[in-house]
This record gives sequence, C-alpha cells and structure tokens, in this order.
Amino acid sequence: MVGIALGVAALIVVLSVMNGFQKELRSRILGVAAHVEISADNNLLANWRGVAEIASRNPEVTGSAPYVLAQGMLSLDQSVQGVYIRGIMPEEESKVADIGSHMKAGSLANLHPGEFGIVLGAEVARSIGASMGDKVVLIAPQGQVTPAGILPRLKQFTVVGIFEVGMFEFDSGLALVDLGDAQRLYRMGDSVTGVRLKLRDLDLAPQVSLQLATHLPPQDVVTDWTRQHANFFRAVKIEKNVMFIILFLIVAVATFNIVSTLVMMVTDKQSDIAILRTLGASPPGIMKIFIVQGALIGVIGTMLGVLFGVLTAANIDVIVPFIERIFHTHFLAKDVYYISEVPSSLEFGDVVSITILSLTLSFLATIYPSYRASRVNPAEALRYE
Repeated sequence: MVGIALGVAALIVVLSVMNGFQKELRSRILGVAAHVEISADNNLLANWRGVAEIASRNPEVTGSAPYVLAQGMLSLDQSVQGVYIRGIMPEEESKVADIGSHMKAGSLANLHPGEFGIVLGAEVARSIGASMGDKVVLIAPQGQVTPAGILPRLKQFTVVGIFEVGMFEFDSGLALVDLGDAQRLYRMGDSVTGVRLKLRDLDLAPQVSLQLATHLPPQDVVTDWTRQHANFFRAVKIEKNVMFIILFLIVAVATFNIVSTLVMMVTDKQSDIAILRTLGASPPGIMKIFIVQGALIGVIGTMLGVLFGVLTAANIDVIVPFIERIFHTHFLAKDVYYISEVPSSLEFGDVVSITILSLTLSFLATIYPSYRASRVNPAEALRYE
C-alpha cells in the first residue's frame, strides 16, 4: 500500500509542478509575444488600420496593436549590444501585451512620438551600462548614401524605462520605441511590420488564424503563438510525457509487489485453500478471495496516494519555502533561474488518469496469483498434512 501510495503521490506532484512550469513559461512568453500576428510578405503592411478593423470583428479578438520590428545596435560609451527594436503605440500595446506590468523603472507611457525615448530590457540595460535618463545611440542597419560612401544611420535615444519580464530572450534582446519614431528611423512611411492580436482564449489561436486568413488579402501572412514557439512548447510537452512514463514505473513496481505478495500467500495457505475446497468452495470462489485482497491493497494505496499527492500539489507554495527555511537553501536561486519559485497547477484530468491507471494495474496484478490459488488440488495439498 505504501509503495503504491508513494508512486501515485509522486506522479501527481511532479505532473502538477510541470504543468505549473509550463503555464508560467507560457504566460511569460505571451506577455511579450502576441497570440496572433498579421504581417505582409515583404514586412511592410500599408493598410494596417483596415487589417486591424477586420481582425477586431472576430469575437475571439479582444485587442489589436500595430508594431514595427527591426534590428539595430545600441551603443553607450564603449559598450555595444545588438537588439530587436519594436516600435509600438503605448496606449494600444497594453491591449495585447503586459510589458507595462513588468517595468522596473519608468513607464511605457513615457514613449512620445518625436521625443525619441526608448525602453530597454533589463539585461540589455545591464550589458551596456544604461540607466534612466541616459542617452544611447541606435545604429540602424539601413545605410544612407553620402559623398564619403554608405554610412549607417544613427539616432540618439533617451532611456525612459527598463522592463524585466523574466525571459532572457526578451530581457537581453528587445528594446521598445514609439511607433512613429521607428517608422521615421527605418523609413517605413505610414507602413508597419504587422498587427498583433490578443485573444479571449489563447488555445483557439490556430482556429482564429485560419478564420482571419480567409478574410484578409492573400499577401497578408497570419501566424500564431503555437507556430512561432512550437519547438519550445513541444519540448516541454515531451519532457512532461517522459517524466510521466518514468514515474509511472514506480507505480508499476509497487503493483508488481502485489503479485509477489499474493503468490507467497497462496503458497503459504495451500492447505487452507484445500480445506475450503473440500468444504465445497468452488475455484471461482477461491479466485475471488485473492482478487478482492489484492484489489483492496491497490484501492487503499491509490486513494492514500491521491490524497497525499493532491494535498502536496495544492500546497507546494507553502511546503517548498518551509523546506528551504529548514535546510537554509534555495532550490531555484534568483540569480540563476528566471522562475525562482516552484509553481504548481493541479489538473483534474491528470489525477483521474493516474488513479485509473493505478487501479487497473492493481487489478491486473491479482489475476495470476488468484488463478494459481483456484488451481490448488486438495488431494495434493493435504497429502502430507
């Protein structure tokens, strides 16, 4: 019972923690990336207002915002850092992303057209040594022709904000500027790179993408987060499945103990079984005795494991800090991991599937010993009694 209980509890706790990590990573990524993006095949979307209006008609779309995405190089003193420059409309950006809630200093509202302000990721700011109010030089890859040859285009920006979303990819490689400033710097006129959309249910992104594609011009490209970050989330899902298989072996080993326990009991109780047979007990009746005994071990062990696992998974945010205080350690150090707390997301479907699999294995483990007990020959068993 204890073996089955520990195996079931371990399965529930580990899968809940992995669900928590998956949701936490997804929320952090989608806090910066869009649920759906609409762009042109040449990265110049001219009729972006019409595109945003068409997209807003879909009942699943809750917000839209235009953006400009380009590469650049930031320079401060002797430090240089390559970044992605995203031009945004601050009042619209809050409808599709929550970068504003991750500001360490300043605000997205400090970005005003014509003032050439810039909001840096925390790792970008640290890398070049920038802080609030500093003047950084943005070097655009598009050159300008001069009598001295082709020279890169330079523009000085003032740091008006620093954000940290907790994903190294964005904190170390993204800088935000006003949409109008980005359009002027990269000579895009009134065009933008694309339109970002936020959905009511992010899991419906593939379906919404297909619906929007049918209403937009053929040169417009519609992508969603499931394709943009497919490899990352696929890797997380594979890891979760592998962990499930590995930990399920614990339950399998525990249920195999039921087989060995019942086989030993059948061997030890052969004479008692023979006496019951001589008193009129049928082979199916003998078989039921051992099936019930083995099933009870499985049922009680599984229920104890489910109870312990659910309680642990639901209170992981209390249990882990308590253990850390006792041993004076920190499992996920903030200076190493971007997710410094152990998240947990207990899902009803996981608990049900683990329970059913454990009970099924426990029942199957009773069949062979029970069948062996029902085949005991009374004459052979009582010959030397």
